[in-house]
Amino acid sequence: MMSRLSMLTLGGRQRFDDLSEQEILALAIGSEEEDGQIYRAYAGRLRGDYPRSAALFDAMADAEDEHRRRLIERYKQRFGDFIIPIRREHIAGYYSRKPVWLMRNLGLDRVREEAAAMERQARDFYLAAARRSTDADTRRLLGDLAAAESAHERTAEALSEQHLGGTVRDEEDAVAHRQFVLTWVQPGLAGLMDGSVSTLAPIFATAFATQNPWTTFLVGLSASIGAGISMGFTEAAHDDGKISGRGSPLKRGLASGVMTALGGLGHALPYLIPNFWLATSIAFAVVFVELWAIVWIQNRYMETPFLRAAFQIVLGGSLVLAAGILIGGA
Repeated sequence: MMSRLSMLTLGGRQRFDDLSEQEILALAIGSEEEDGQIYRAYAGRLRGDYPRSAALFDAMADAEDEHRRRLIERYKQRFGDFIIPIRREHIAGYYSRKPVWLMRNLGLDRVREEAAAMERQARDFYLAAARRSTDADTRRLLGDLAAAESAHERTAEALSEQHLGGTVRDEEDAVAHRQFVLTWVQPGLAGLMDGSVSTLAPIFATAFATQNPWTTFLVGLSASIGAGISMGFTEAAHDDGKISGRGSPLKRGLASGVMTALGGLGHALPYLIPNFWLATSIAFAVVFVELWAIVWIQNRYMETPFLRAAFQIVLGGSLVLAAGILIGGA
């Protein structure tokens, strides 16, 4: 046995089909311990904003602890007190846990999705392990644990009724949606509006002043990239999110900067076409799409009445566009 462990410490990885029953039980013990820790990490991260969901993950961690206890009891009966220090990363092709639980701003829906994936992977492992076991009691235990993992989805639903009953889940989902809007949608929308509207004047002024598509493209490219960098840094620097609760400044800055650049590039890229009037016609069509996309996002995520959003955006964009054309044609 120690020779096999030496292979592991030297960097070799064992195939699951080559594991002994002792190693399979040791692997299961380590896996249950790690899963319990991950669920407790989820609970700790969620406790401040989603206390009921945190209680749900605490209960799931307790269930993993019970599985580990049963596995250790069986291991000691067959192989003694020394548990082989074997982990998932020692096994070739074995599933691994994504380190998403280390992320500070992990969304509630993502946590639930990861937990569901963990339960499915654990079930598949126990089914495969039970098929390889030759000891009747061990096989029964592994089969029972596979069934338990399969039933965890139903258990989670039952725990959800206990911890997330009534309107609690809706309230927590509303909080998660609000956080998504504050962190991604709001700065992204501000960037798209700035990039789409503020670059209209310089791009179309250059277009009608020079009637040179390449020059117009260069002006649009520089205006878009410059505005994107400026908006990204401004969004990230002016609010760290700790008091406002708007989330990670890096995420907000990224959303704002990228959308600002895309908003300006949308009607700059058509000027890669050498024909000035064809490029300008396509640029006009792109502007139309951009403005109505802004209206839709405002209505969908910011709950701005559609007609009001359309009036504000279309009117403002039309005025800026007209100013650019008039200045460029003067």
